[in-house]
Amino acid sequence: MIKRFTLYRGLLTSLFVLVVVGVLTAQDKAVQNPDSALAERLKQIKGERLSLDQAIQAAMEKSTEIQQAKAQLLSAQAVYKRERGIFDPELFARWQYINDQSPTASFFSGANILETRQTIGQAGIRMDLPYGTELEASLNATRFQTNSTFASLNPQYDASASFSLRQPLLSGFAASGRKELSSAEKFLESAQKRYDQNILDISADVEKDYWDLYAAERDYAVQQLVRDQAKALLREASIRFNTGLVGPAEVASAKVFLAQQELAVYDSEERFDNMSDRFASLIGKRPQSSVQRFIMSDHPQQDFSVNDADMIVAQSINDNYQIQAARKDIENARIMADAATWEVLPSLDLIAAIGGKGLTGEGRDIMFGGETYPGPQGGPLADAISQSVKREYPNWSIGLELSYPIGSRTAAGNRDQARAQVLMAEQQYIAAERQLEQQIRGSHRELKNGIERLQIAGDQVKAAQEQVRIGLINFRNGRSTAFELVRLAADFAQAQQRYSQELVRNAKAAATLKQLTSGGYPALNALDGGKK
Repeated sequence: MIKRFTLYRGLLTSLFVLVVVGVLTAQDKAVQNPDSALAERLKQIKGERLSLDQAIQAAMEKSTEIQQAKAQLLSAQAVYKRERGIFDPELFARWQYINDQSPTASFFSGANILETRQTIGQAGIRMDLPYGTELEASLNATRFQTNSTFASLNPQYDASASFSLRQPLLSGFAASGRKELSSAEKFLESAQKRYDQNILDISADVEKDYWDLYAAERDYAVQQLVRDQAKALLREASIRFNTGLVGPAEVASAKVFLAQQELAVYDSEERFDNMSDRFASLIGKRPQSSVQRFIMSDHPQQDFSVNDADMIVAQSINDNYQIQAARKDIENARIMADAATWEVLPSLDLIAAIGGKGLTGEGRDIMFGGETYPGPQGGPLADAISQSVKREYPNWSIGLELSYPIGSRTAAGNRDQARAQVLMAEQQYIAAERQLEQQIRGSHRELKNGIERLQIAGDQVKAAQEQVRIGLINFRNGRSTAFELVRLAADFAQAQQRYSQELVRNAKAAATLKQLTSGGYPALNALDGGKK
């Protein structure tokens, strides 16, 4: 009987040993191959796979920021179109009919109650030139009927043709006359540059958020691995407790650690899902309803070519769209200031006109004092118009018109305000240039140090991995506690997360450099082509 009990106890002990060896072997494999374990865990995360190019394309199509930037550009184009339209020729026409009855007291009125009927027509074309010149060509015709017995033409046709000009002499010609159009041109150029920069900004924001989501996904997977290690640790501690190798404190420490990691898994999953929701709002695209989250299918680039900072700054001062837009703002302000300087002067306009007149109608004889006076030879309205156009009865005029507000405070105030706007635009340009240089140098420094930081973070992961492996050996041999393993596992998780942070930090710094240089920094969107 005693021999049988001894045999059973030996078999049970062997079974425990086999279980412990199996668990430890599995743990050893996970620790020795953390990358493969992480890759396997990443494959198990459910979600809609999304590449960086797909995310950027979706943002270009549906992003509200892009649509707002496009609306601003369309508004600038509309302003430019409106200002150009000011110099388009304008056709005009007017028609008027007048019926009038007037009592008379003069014998020569030809009637006791003089009745007249006039049909007046006017047509022509006028336009303004960019030099402030006002031009107008018009043709006027009148059909006049009366009951006066002294009217030798009834109906009578009057016609006149004229070409008039008004040219400001002291208001700067093109500087003043074209100021609104020139301002609209610079405003449109500035809006186009800002729209192009907005496109790059959205692309950079999408890329940076994409890598943040990539890091959150890795952190979630790492946290799951730590949770799995905590479960394995609790199983091992329980087995060793049952065999009398450790005390109850070891099991309690393993349970506390497991509870902490279970909660941490929920926290990291919520952060991952929240970032996915925010990313979906940014690109205007939601993942499939069955998965509720995006997962990243691209890896961030790990090596970047970093040129000299001074060269990148110099290149960016010329290429950055925001800086170019700021230059256009200065040019716009100077256009208005130059025009305002001319407009302070008195207004002196040259006024000139040239034209001709024509007269015809239906001739009739006039009876007066018992005698009949033959009327003139008549003709249709077309004859009167022909006479006026051919200037058979020419006329012309020329003159000057001067006006000067006493004190001229309004014009002087506009000039001073315009000059202040130039100063403000110049200072805003200087501030934008300085800020751009500061941002470029910061991102350049971050990216330049990123390779070494990533190498150090990788070494930290390997060291933490080795610590866990040694800790497990010590734990098995009774030279370490479960509490110590908990601390080592936490260090390993932090090292993995720091590695993810440094990996993403480099990719975001490169995206920022591309954004700041308006696409001038090369190869920032190149991916390693691998899949997780």
